[in-house]
Amino acid sequence: MSTIHHPAEADVRRDAAVPTMRTWIGLAVMCFPVLLVAMDFSVLYLAIPTITDQLAPTAAQQLWIVDIYGFLIAGLLITMGNIGDRFGRRRVLLSGAMLFGAASAVAAFAPSAAVLIGARAVMGVGGATLLPSSLSLISSMFPDARRRSLAIGIWTACFAGGSAVGPVIGGVILHHFWWGSIFLLNVPVLVALLVLAPKLVPEYRSGTSEPFDILGVVLSLAGILPVVYAVKHIASDGLDTTGVVVGVVGVAALVAFLRQQRRARHPLLQIELFRLPRFSAAVTSALTCMMTLGALSYLTGIYLQSVLGRDVLAAALAGLPMAVAVAVFSLGASTVDAVLGTRAAFVLALLAAAVGNAGLLLVGTGTPLWMYLVPTTVAGVGYGIVFSLVSEVAVGSAPPERAGAASGISETSFELGSALGLALLGSLATAVFRADDGGRGFADTLGQTLDRARAIGDGSLASDARAAFVDGLHIAVGVSTVLLVVLAAVIAVVLRRRDPRGV
Repeated sequence: MSTIHHPAEADVRRDAAVPTMRTWIGLAVMCFPVLLVAMDFSVLYLAIPTITDQLAPTAAQQLWIVDIYGFLIAGLLITMGNIGDRFGRRRVLLSGAMLFGAASAVAAFAPSAAVLIGARAVMGVGGATLLPSSLSLISSMFPDARRRSLAIGIWTACFAGGSAVGPVIGGVILHHFWWGSIFLLNVPVLVALLVLAPKLVPEYRSGTSEPFDILGVVLSLAGILPVVYAVKHIASDGLDTTGVVVGVVGVAALVAFLRQQRRARHPLLQIELFRLPRFSAAVTSALTCMMTLGALSYLTGIYLQSVLGRDVLAAALAGLPMAVAVAVFSLGASTVDAVLGTRAAFVLALLAAAVGNAGLLLVGTGTPLWMYLVPTTVAGVGYGIVFSLVSEVAVGSAPPERAGAASGISETSFELGSALGLALLGSLATAVFRADDGGRGFADTLGQTLDRARAIGDGSLASDARAAFVDGLHIAVGVSTVLLVVLAAVIAVVLRRRDPRGV
C-alpha cells in the first residue's frame, strides 16, 4: 500500500506529529468499525440454534450464514485498501459504513436463510472497507513511531476483543430480544461513526495511479468460494459429482490466481513476501489461530445450548472468561514479549491455545460447566498473546518499503482464518455428526434433530444426537490441538535464529 501523500497532506502530517486530544478521540472513533467487524464474525455463534428454529436452514446454509461474511472480507480486504488510497480513506470508510448498516438492517428482518446469507454477503463487502481504511487512517493520524505503535496496538486489541466478546454480547441481546436484534446493534454505532468521523478524522489520499489488479480479485474469489462450497457440500451430502467438480474448479482458479500474481505488474498479493520465513510464520499463526478459535467458538456455542441445555444468556456468560482472557492478554502481550522474547512468547502462547483445545476433549453430554470454562479460558490466554504478536512480527520482518503490503496480508489472514475454521473444522464436525447417524434418523443439524425428537417424543434419538455432536466437537478440537502444536514447533525453529534477544 503506497504511503506517498500530496504536499498539502504532508503538512497535515507534520502538524499532527504531536497528537492532540482530538486525535485520540478520533482514534476511539476509528475503533468503532473494528469492534463491529470483529463482533460480526462471532456474534452469530450463540444465535445459530435460534436461527435454526426460525428459518430452518440446511446444514450447508447454516455454515454459509456464519462464514460468507468472513470470506468476502478476506477476498476484498486488500482491494478495498487500494481503493481507499486512491479515492480517500475516510470517504471509503464512511461509504462502507453506510453499506454495512443497510445490510445489517436487511439481515435483522430476513424472512429466509437465503436472504440472510445474501445480507451477510453484502455486510462482508462493507466490512472489507472498514478494516483497512481505519488502520490506514490511524497510521496517518499518528506519524510518530512510538505513538503510532500504541495506537495500532489499541486497534489490534479492539479487533481481538471484539471477536471474543461477540458471542457474549449476542447472547445477552438474544436473552431479551429476537435473533435479528443482534444485527440492529450495528446501526447506532455506525450512525455515531458517520456523524463523528468527518469532524474528528482528516482525509488522506496516497495519490497513487497504479492500476487495480481486477483479474486477481476475480480469480481469488473464484477459487476460494467454490473450494469452500465443495467442502461444505461433501460434509453435508457426502462425496458426489457436484462436490468434486466444484472443488476442482475452485482449485484450478486458485492455481491460476497464483500464476497470475507472479506475472502481474501490480499484484493483489505480494507473493515474494512469503519467501521471508518470519513473515510466513506470523501469517500462518494468524490463519491457524483464527481458524481454530472460530471453530471452537461456533461449536461450543451450540454445545452449551443444545447439548448442555443452557439458555442463551447462560451460554453467553459461560463465554465471558475466554473473552476477557483474549482481550486482556492481547493488551498485555507486549509485556510478555519483553520478559520472554518474541520466540518464547509465541511458542508458549500457541501451546496454551493447544492445551485449551485439548481440554475440551474431556467434555461430554453431562459434564459440569467448569470443565468447559477452564480449558476455554486457557485457550483465550494463548490466543490473545498470539494475535498481538502477529502484526509486529509480520510487519517487522518485511522490508520497510513493503510494510503496507505485509500489514494487508496479515489482516487478510485473520479474516480468512476465521472463515476457514467454520468451513473446514465446522464441516468436519458436521460430517462426524452425520456419520454417527447409523440409520437413527438424524436431520441435517443437531437443532433440527432435537426438534424432530421432541415432535415424535423420542428421547433416545435426542440423546444419540447430542452424543454424536460431542463426537464431532471432539474431532474438531483434536485436529485444532494437533495444528497448534505443530505450528508451535515450526515457530520455535523459524524464530530462533533471528530473534534479536537471542531467545
